[in-house]
Amino acid sequence: MEGFDHLLNWKLKAGSHPFPGKDGGTCINEAALVAAGFDYKPIRAAEEMPECFSRPICRFAMLLNDHASDEDRQRLLPFVTRLACADTSEVEKARATYINRAMSRSCTRFPFDRGLSVLESALAIGRQAHLFPFEEVKSRMEAVQARATNPTSVPDTPLFAKIKDWFSAPAENEPAD
Repeated sequence: MEGFDHLLNWKLKAGSHPFPGKDGGTCINEAALVAAGFDYKPIRAAEEMPECFSRPICRFAMLLNDHASDEDRQRLLPFVTRLACADTSEVEKARATYINRAMSRSCTRFPFDRGLSVLESALAIGRQAHLFPFEEVKSRMEAVQARATNPTSVPDTPLFAKIKDWFSAPAENEPAD
């Protein structure tokens, strides 16, 4: 992760998150939004990314992110600044085709290192992302972390929302305030 020491205090986590925690604690696509200078928002699908982001690459990065171990997931940090590389529809189709062919040989489970290699190769197809100066990316990510109210981010999942509702709803015998 050479050159990404400034991101080491940003932890990538599985799933979508309402807002980062002081540790970062977002998926790769949410971190990529911040790194590229966009306002933070939870990302549940690649189609929610701004148009300058490659859909097939973001979709695959999300798959890697969500199926990786906590340790392996952090190896995706160097890719955070490379996802804003959308190209023509022909190039995007070529990326999707490459990813699908490369991963179809692996069935549904694949070694994380294989996934990283496929991501790297897919990123080499077509337009490359404009790389922002590291200090600029660091500043953006630290600004978001500074606004965090939680020490770690909280996953934004239907199950979590339901549990949160259970604990925030008044008990049946308790009067609502």
